[in-house]
Amino acid sequence: MIGTYFLFFFLLGFLNTFLPELDLEKYQQTELFDLMHESPLAFVIMAVIIAPLLEESMFRTLIRPSFTEIHIFTCAVLAFIGLGFIPQEAHSLLKYALVILSAIIVFLFLQSLKPGRAMRKFRVFLYRNYKVIWLLSAVIFGLVHIWNYVEGWQLDLILFILIFPRIIAGYFFGKIKIENGNLLWPIAMHAMNNGIVVFFLLPKLL
Repeated sequence: MIGTYFLFFFLLGFLNTFLPELDLEKYQQTELFDLMHESPLAFVIMAVIIAPLLEESMFRTLIRPSFTEIHIFTCAVLAFIGLGFIPQEAHSLLKYALVILSAIIVFLFLQSLKPGRAMRKFRVFLYRNYKVIWLLSAVIFGLVHIWNYVEGWQLDLILFILIFPRIIAGYFFGKIKIENGNLLWPIAMHAMNNGIVVFFLLPKLL
């Protein structure tokens, strides 16, 4: 996966040099950079802990899932929706702590229920179509990161180039989930991936 990133950034440099009209700096991750400068600790926690937990719980849980992972997916989606109802000015760590705590409570409730017939059929469907789910989740994972650059929904060539590494990352996160059959592995890989990015940003944080 790291080799793919190096290839991507090499191609990005090539395009920036020989096709400057593409204007690859047109979109910036303004909110993330603002958080990085205003609260470096919150930025690191968000990038290395919260983002891997929440995003992998949404995008990799339905790939050959257990019943527990289906419950995790449900809670992650509810948490993502819940974030939209919390005021923007709320402290980032407190906001995510509240949402995660609420998700845990819902998860414990779902775990107490016995899987019904519909749930069992749904799980069989996901198992039979795991390759489609794997590839689809990788693409959606990449598309969601458009919101790092713009508000609302839009897609052009530059945005696609910027999110393409996330699609590749989503593919590999799904691959490691399939190979190991455990959600902890893609979470760890995602955290390591983000941790490497944070490491290279350390000079800006200090």
